[in-house]
Amino acid sequence: MTELADAGHLRNRTDVSPDVRATERRRVVTAVLAYAGVRALGLAVLAVWSATRGTSPHTLLAARWDSLWYTRVAEGWYGYQVRLPEGGVHSDLAFFPLLPALERGFAQLSPLSAPDAGLLVSAVASLATAWALYLVGERLHGPRAGVCLAVLWGAVPVGVVQSMAYSESLFTALAAWALWAALTGRWVWAGTLAALSGLTRPVGAAVVAGVWCAALCELWRRRRGPGARMALGLLLAPAGWFGFVAWVGVRTRSVTGYLDVQGQWGNGFDGGWAFARFVWENLTGTFVGGLALLAGVALVLWLYALCVRQRQPSALLVYAGIVVALALCAKGYFGSKPRLLLPAFPLLLPCAAALSRWRPARAALTLGALAAASAVYGAWWLNGSGPP
Repeated sequence: MTELADAGHLRNRTDVSPDVRATERRRVVTAVLAYAGVRALGLAVLAVWSATRGTSPHTLLAARWDSLWYTRVAEGWYGYQVRLPEGGVHSDLAFFPLLPALERGFAQLSPLSAPDAGLLVSAVASLATAWALYLVGERLHGPRAGVCLAVLWGAVPVGVVQSMAYSESLFTALAAWALWAALTGRWVWAGTLAALSGLTRPVGAAVVAGVWCAALCELWRRRRGPGARMALGLLLAPAGWFGFVAWVGVRTRSVTGYLDVQGQWGNGFDGGWAFARFVWENLTGTFVGGLALLAGVALVLWLYALCVRQRQPSALLVYAGIVVALALCAKGYFGSKPRLLLPAFPLLLPCAAALSRWRPARAALTLGALAAASAVYGAWWLNGSGPP
C-alpha cells in the first residue's frame, strides 16, 4: 500500500482545472446522496417497524433519552436538574451548549419546535459529515474510497443515532471538517471548527489534540516556527472546550465542577475497569452476550491497529485513539459505548480503502447489505432499549 504522510506531505490541489473541479463536485454530490440514501432507508424501516408496534418514530428520534435534556436546555437554558431518590442529582450542566443553542435559535426563527429543530440540525450536520468524510477518504485513498467512507459511516449498526436529535452528527461534522482543514493547512478554519466541536461534546478535546498534532507534524517537517494563521488556529482550538468547562466551574463554584456534574451522572474515567467488570459479568452470566462484547472491543482495536499499519496521518490516529480510549475506558451506561464510538470515523478508513479496490458491483452489493442490516438493527434498537 502506498505510504501515507502527514499534512505537510499531502499533495497540494489548489491549482487544478475547472473541469477537474466540476468532476470533484459531482463526486462529492454522489457521496452525499449515497449517504442520504442509507439514512433514508434507515428511517423508512424505522417507520414501518414502529407502525407495527404502535410507537411513534418521531418520538423515538426527537423526544426520548438525551434529546429531552437538550430540549430542556434549548427552551429554558441551564438550571434544570433532577434529584434522584437515593439523593443524587442529574444536572443539565452535563450537556454541552452548541446543539441546544442551535435548537433554540431555529425554534425562535422558524415554526419548528426545539425537538424538530434538533432533527433538522442532525440532518444537515450528517450530510456535512458525509461531505467531509468523502474529502478525507479521497485525499488519502482516492475518490471511490471517499464515497465508501461516507456510506460506511451511515451504515454502522447504530447509524440511526445520526438521524436523532442527538449531538453525534453535529460533533462528527465539526470534527471531520476540522481535521480535514488541518490536513490541508487551513489553520484558522481548523481552530475555529475545533473550538465549536469543544462546545458540542466532552470528546471535543480529541479534535483539539488532532489539530495540534497536525500542526506539530507540519512544524517538524518545515523546521520553523508557526506562522500567524497557524498560531491563531492553535489558540482558537481549545477555546470552546475550556470555555464551557470553566463556565461550569464558575457556576458550581468548584474547579472540578464539570467533573463533579459528570460524576453525579455516574460518568468518569477509570481506565476501563468498570467496563471490564461489565464484560466479565456478561461472560459469567449470559455467555453469548459477553462474547459479543469481547468481539466488539476486539474489532475496534483491530481496526485501530489497521489504521496504524496503514500509516494514516498522525492527526487522525491521535483523534481516533482518544475517542476510542474515552469510549472504552469511561464509566457510565455501557449500552452507550457504540454511540460514543460514532465520531471515530478514521476506524472505517481501512475498510473504505479495501472496498474501493473491489469491483464496483461487488462493493455496491456489500454496502447495500450493510445499509439494510443497519436499518433493521436501528429500528429494532430504538423500539427496544435504545440509546440512553
